[in-house]
Amino acid sequence: MNVFPDFDSLGGIGDLKTTIGAMLTIILIVAVLMLIICAIIWAIASSTGNPGLSSKGRTGVLVAVGAAALAGAGVAWINWLIGVGGQL
Repeated sequence: MNVFPDFDSLGGIGDLKTTIGAMLTIILIVAVLMLIICAIIWAIASSTGNPGLSSKGRTGVLVAVGAAALAGAGVAWINWLIGVGGQL
């Protein structure tokens, strides 16, 4: 028995797929820009001896990496669930 979601049963599903793809692209672009900016702030603050700003830069780097990982993992998880649904 092959169970697979019927993506064509809902009206406007193509627009939804396009919107989600665009949002994922924007999230990844913002995460990379945030990673670059926070890494620069972290490096400058560490070299000038500013521990408060250095801590905020480090936190920003970790948040950016986490956001990028969650965005990528979300896509992989949905694809895995669709694959599992086909095996039921």
